[in-house]
Amino acid sequence: MTLKEKYGFLRSWIMYYGKPGNRKRLKNFYSQFILPGDLAFDIGAHLGNRSEVFLDLGAKVVAVEPQPICVSFLSKKFKNEDKFILLPLLLGNVEGEIDFYINSSSPTISTARDKYWQENINGYSATKPKWDTTIRVLSVTIDSLIRKHGAPAFCKIDTEGFEYEVLSGLTQPIKTISIEYLAFDRVRILKCLDKIESLGKYEVNFSPGESQKWLWHEWKALNQVKEILYLDKLDNRFGDFYFTLV
Repeated sequence: MTLKEKYGFLRSWIMYYGKPGNRKRLKNFYSQFILPGDLAFDIGAHLGNRSEVFLDLGAKVVAVEPQPICVSFLSKKFKNEDKFILLPLLLGNVEGEIDFYINSSSPTISTARDKYWQENINGYSATKPKWDTTIRVLSVTIDSLIRKHGAPAFCKIDTEGFEYEVLSGLTQPIKTISIEYLAFDRVRILKCLDKIESLGKYEVNFSPGESQKWLWHEWKALNQVKEILYLDKLDNRFGDFYFTLV
């Protein structure tokens, strides 16, 4: 591991494991969606703090993560967890190999997205991160995961701008889905909402940043949220949308 990789790993570890009370807060939040015995997909698992909480809640977890440094950590962290399955690949809309761009000093924003996404995400960082390594990784569809492992009760998708490609490989409804939101990528998020709308009737809520709190007191119809985004009236730079079947 290079010095830059060590720095990046430590940065990620502090971000996800260094916050007092974060595990309890996440457990309380995700207990709304995950019950003992459920199957949960952690797409873009990174260092596995969500996978850890899903396991705490009694779920079987299928975690997908392409970054070698993260795969190594996850393999060691969950080596004795018989309900944890780690897949060192990524999900997309095609089966095969694609380029994956690693940011060694800030691995949380390693991505399969193109230069547009990489250049715009720089606006979220004072350090102007660089993607210094490109690797070829295996891509499969979420439908193929479901055929092999079953349909999850909850699917978290946090793939640094690649959420639309992940959803494009899905042809059936999942009870609850979450996707990451970044304000500069609003047009792509709207495409994600169109795709989810094609799968079934969903209600939507939004959790700003890493707050694990709801922006709206009541869940909204998907077309209401699409209108909010069309009019650019979501005053949050980042967070996660949650979609649950009704």
